[in-house]
This record gives sequence, C-alpha cells and structure tokens, in this order.
Amino acid sequence: MQEIRQRVLKVCATPLPLLLEGESGTGKETLARFVHARSLYRAGQFVKVNCAAIPGPLLESELFGYQQGAFTGALTSKPGWVESAHQGTLFFDEIGDLAGALQAKLLQLLQDAQFSRIGDQEERHVDARVICATSRDLEQAVERGDFRTDLFYRIAVFHIRLPGLRDRRADVLALAEYLVRELSAKFQKEAPPLTPEIKEVLLAREWLGNIRELENWIARYVLLGPEGILAGETRMLRSPSPNYRPAQGGTIPLKHIAKDAIQRMEREVILRVLQENRWNRRRAAEALNISYRALIYKIREAGLSQKTSRKEDPELGEGAENRVPLGD
Repeated sequence: MQEIRQRVLKVCATPLPLLLEGESGTGKETLARFVHARSLYRAGQFVKVNCAAIPGPLLESELFGYQQGAFTGALTSKPGWVESAHQGTLFFDEIGDLAGALQAKLLQLLQDAQFSRIGDQEERHVDARVICATSRDLEQAVERGDFRTDLFYRIAVFHIRLPGLRDRRADVLALAEYLVRELSAKFQKEAPPLTPEIKEVLLAREWLGNIRELENWIARYVLLGPEGILAGETRMLRSPSPNYRPAQGGTIPLKHIAKDAIQRMEREVILRVLQENRWNRRRAAEALNISYRALIYKIREAGLSQKTSRKEDPELGEGAENRVPLGD
C-alpha cells in the first residue's frame, strides 16, 4: 500500500484520468478522494456517479442534465453531475457496468471536454478530473466486447490495482485500531483496546468483504465489546455455513458470499442493540446512527422479533416477549 501511495502521489498533480481496480470493499473510493484532495481540482466538488445503481436512461439525464421540455416531466432545466464537477473531480464507480450508449458519450466527453444536455443543441465545456473504479476485470470485458476498447485506453492512462485485505494481512491490526478510534467517536461509545484474543480472530479471518467487512466487524466490537463479539463469533462458527458451490464455469459468487457475511454481522449487531435498548426501536436507531425507517427495514429484512431475541439469548428467559415493551 505504501508503494501504491507513492505511485498515486506522482499523478495527483496531473489532469490524467485514473482507473482503480479491485474487489468490492478494498477502498477504491477512499483512494479516489485521496487523489482529489491532493489534485489541481481540490477546490471543486468530488462528484460520485454510481454506474451500477441507476438505470441507463435515468443515469444519462442525471449525468448530463436536461433542458426544459426535453421529456415528459422536465418542467425546468436541470444541470447534471458533469456540470457540477466542473473544476472538480468526476468519480465513476463501477464503470464496467456503464451501458454501451453511455460509454460512447463518456468517450466523447473525455476526448473533447464537451457535452450537451438532453434536449439541448448547445455544446458546453467542462474541465474536470475523471477517476474510474471497477470491481470487474475491464481487460476481459474488452475482450468479450462488453466494454469499448477506445474508452478503456482513455480512462486507463494511469492504472492502479488495489489488493484484497487477505493479501495485506500485515495491515489488518493497524486498520482495526484506526477503525476502533473512528467508530468509538462516531457512536460516542468508548471501546476497550483490542485484546490478544480479538487480534488473533482478526488475523485468522479471510475478510472476503475486505475493509468494508472489517469496518462492520469493528462496529460490532465497539457496540458489543470483546465478550459480545467473541460470543457472536462462536455462534457463527456453530451455525451451519451456506453451501457455496462453484457456479457453471467453475466460478464462486464472491460478491454473494461477502454480502451474506455482512448481512449476518449486521443482524447480530442490530439484535444486540435492540436487546440493550429493551426493544425501543427509536433509541436503537440512534445508537446505530441510522434512521428509524432504515432500522425498521433492516429488522424486517433480518426476520428479527422479540421471540427471536428470546430464543437466541437465553438470558432473557421465558416470557421475555411479554415483559419487554416494544417502544416506539
């Protein structure tokens, strides 16, 4: 990572496009923000475009903006993210998922530094640093014809591959201690120093979800403490693991495995925080630093109830669901 840092520092002061590749959770956006803060464009905005989260037609209007009357519902003109990033940084997250038509428009933007709003003939100029990130292998996508060759070479002028956390195990404890400090301040809850037993667990895990999974794990540690986190580890080890089998072609759905692991950890944290707050969901939402609506959604998604709480925590005893008030 020190080598990557030194390479990146050499390109920060240039306007060159930057391509960041790496598994989900390896810190691509963090590195992009690092570059922005040290670039010629640091006075402007850092504008993130999530190519995987927004459908193509909607993404085009959000990206380039539109003129009044360009389509049904366009009651006023609206500038897009490209204009907002003028003299700043335009960050395309998961660029490999960008639709073919938008790949062509992005290529034109990079070549000419010009674009048009939807429904407008006027060419507008923009000066922005472009950073792209992907968890896919773009070179293979180019070979399959899923990604434009000319666009690939345009965005990959400077190319960085971020390693998975399991390939940089020497950093795990340093990252964990940093996250303990950050999340203790965020949750306003003092966490004890990492014990030798906790450190052993940290070094033994595979971290398929990378730094994002580590951050979620440390959040549980801050909220539950050493005993609570180790008890959760024991329960997860005792519970049957999902039977992940290679899909057709001999591949394993790594994203699905990481997502499942994160969901199980989130469930553990939410359940314990609900128990600590006697199932008052508003207080639990405040403790978790999420909205009340988000907590309700996560409770339903995880299938949590007070009956679940009683079954999974014997200390609550029989009839706990009748004694503990639901709260707001």
